[in-house]
Amino acid sequence: MGRIVISEFLSLDGVMDTPSWTAPYWNDTIAAFKASETQTTEALLQGRVTYDGMAVAWPERGDDDPGAALMNSLPKYVVSTTLTHAPWNNSTIIRDNVEQELRDLKARHAGDILVYGSGELSRFLLARGLADQLNLLVYPVVLGQGKRFFGDQEVPGLTLTESRPMGSGVVLLQYGTARP
Repeated sequence: MGRIVISEFLSLDGVMDTPSWTAPYWNDTIAAFKASETQTTEALLQGRVTYDGMAVAWPERGDDDPGAALMNSLPKYVVSTTLTHAPWNNSTIIRDNVEQELRDLKARHAGDILVYGSGELSRFLLARGLADQLNLLVYPVVLGQGKRFFGDQEVPGLTLTESRPMGSGVVLLQYGTARP
């Protein structure tokens, strides 16, 4: 059975919106973690907004970029009720019976199914007990406004499995989730 792993960049006050603010803190340790996270991934799961951005960016990088070669070849599942066409290689739209489709997706894959960004989808996954792990890279900035990862949603049952300084003031917090 596959695991759904949610990976987010967060400010200290929980903002995940448009993470261009992370760039000054990027370093080799963070890059190595993100590369290892992607290498263990069997599929990507995204909301429409994240999918739209990534579907434009990654194919343009070309397969001579090792990260792009992997991202472009992975199966991609996008949860959307509005998207009618998913042109990025190996993309499938999930629009009906979403919760059951995602349970079936976990059953079909043996490895990790990685969620980048996709705040609304992540909250949906957490609320229904579909997420298995959270990888939160917390940055030493307070933004004061923007889309918050957890919003006002209660998320019971998180268990800290690892905390690790990543340099530049960034901390990795990994949590396992409890089943409802």
